[in-house]
Parts: sequence; C-alpha cells; structure tokens
Amino acid sequence: MRGFSAAFVPCGNEESHYQGSGLKGKSRARSTEKCPIVLCVVTVPQHSPFAADLELALRLADAADAVAMSRFDSPDLDVRAKPDATFVTDADLATERAIRDLLEAERPEDGILGEEFGSSEGRRQWIIDPIDGTHNYLRGIPMWGVLIALAIDGVPQVGVVSQPALGRRWWAATGAGAWTNAPSGPRRIRVSDEAALDRASASFQSIQQWDEAGHLDALVRLSRTVWRDRGYGDVWPYMLLSEGRLEFVAEFDVKEYDIAAVVPIVTEAGGRMTDYDGIASISSRSSLATNGVLHEDFLRLLHETETDR
Repeated sequence: MRGFSAAFVPCGNEESHYQGSGLKGKSRARSTEKCPIVLCVVTVPQHSPFAADLELALRLADAADAVAMSRFDSPDLDVRAKPDATFVTDADLATERAIRDLLEAERPEDGILGEEFGSSEGRRQWIIDPIDGTHNYLRGIPMWGVLIALAIDGVPQVGVVSQPALGRRWWAATGAGAWTNAPSGPRRIRVSDEAALDRASASFQSIQQWDEAGHLDALVRLSRTVWRDRGYGDVWPYMLLSEGRLEFVAEFDVKEYDIAAVVPIVTEAGGRMTDYDGIASISSRSSLATNGVLHEDFLRLLHETETDR
C-alpha cells in the first residue's frame, strides 16, 4: 500500500514539511509545542483496481493536511455560524478548496460532494469533509480530521481519514485492506474478534444526539450491557474500532461526507457498517459500526422493547 508514517519534532522554526506530495505547510503552533512530520510514502500495489484513486486520495489528504494545520489554533481564525447553527472557519473553506482544485485538475470528469461548496453529480463521486470536528478545531482541540472518499454508484470504495494534529492517518480501498501509519511504517489493521456484548467497548458519540433522535432509552440499555462506554466523538472512534480497540460506534444526524470515508476502512478491517436500523446506507442520517461479529447482537439490543424481555 501507499501509506504514511509519522514522527514528531519541535516546531521551533514554525515550519513542518509534508512529505508525499512535496507540499510544505506553515504551522502556526507555538514553539513549545510539537507538530507532526506526516507522511513518508510507500508503494500502492498495482493489482488493486483502485490503486490510482487511492494514490490520489492520499495526495489530496497531503494537501488538505497542510492547509488545515497552517490555520490550526490560530488566534485570527475566522469563525462564522451557518444557517444550521453549526460553525465554519476560513480553514474549512480553504481546505476544501485545496482538495477541489486538485480534483478538478486530475479528475475533471468526476463528481464532488463537499460539506462547504455543495455537490456535482457523477457515477464516480468524491465525498469530502475538509475538517470533520470543526467545533474541536476552532477551540484548539486536536481531535479533528480530514475525510476523503471515492464513491462509485453511491458505494464508497476508497477512504482516507487523516488527523494531522495527532500525526495519524488511516486509509483503505476495496480489496486492498485497511491500513494506518506507525513509527515502523504502514501497518495493516483489523477489528477485534470479541463475541460477547458484556466484554465489548462502545463509543456512543453524544448523549444529546441519542436524546434528540428519541433513542435515549436504547443508549442507557447499551451502557448497562457493554463492558465500557465512552463518548469519544467524531471520526476517531471509527478508527479505534478498525484497529480492534472498540467494538461499537453509533451516532445520529450524520451526512454522507461525515461517514463515506469511514466505510471502506471499517469494512476492509473486517468490520460492518450500516445505519441504526441495519441498512447499508450512507444517506440515512445515522450510522452504526461494529466489529462485525457483534453487529446483529447490537441491533437486537438497541431495538429491544419491553415485550422482548
């Protein structure tokens, strides 16, 4: 696979070099902080039908990481409220524009669906969230990520999740496995084989989400059943699940660009991803990811009624 490893160095000169696409990004992190030198490139196997697309997706992530990191924790970050009461920053807009510019140059016939600039249709459509976790980003919390997916006929086939503030990245393409960066180089990842609910670890993302979706009782039932529950939030718990560290992640009010990049990574790692009702869809406004072994058990638990007990 073409992948990435990360190292951490002091940011005394306030410059970090993003290797892989040749891009150089200016980091505004304080000199006492550390920033990742992300991305040492290795090879994508050419037998994968999505090899060229994955290579491009990784270069898109290089470009996006450089832009997003250049504005992260900046005192003059421009923050505005959107009509849906969420926030957008100048970094969101600039990061998505950097991705779109590359796509328009290298895949002009492909469609694009992005959070900030709308969509253009196509059998092949790139689905991008320039900064997933904007509310963390604007508060200087490093738990945010760049999400890039390629869907063909509506099915995500390539996914890249990059968290440059943590020096982490995950990627997958259908039939090519799921991977992450490690100090020793790219490492293939796999979900856990845990088969008991009472030994499972779950991320519920947000109590408010479950409450507003009318599933608070199901969340309480979940928390009383599993070994451990936490609200890690945003994209990171899906990656923890793909690495075998969690067995369950679910959330509500998600758009296609929130989860498209996650789907190939979870499934290529051996997991299963559906909506809350068990339907394989990225447009249902809910998501449920598991290690696969426990998927049906979790669905039964969540949809259990008083008469089922």
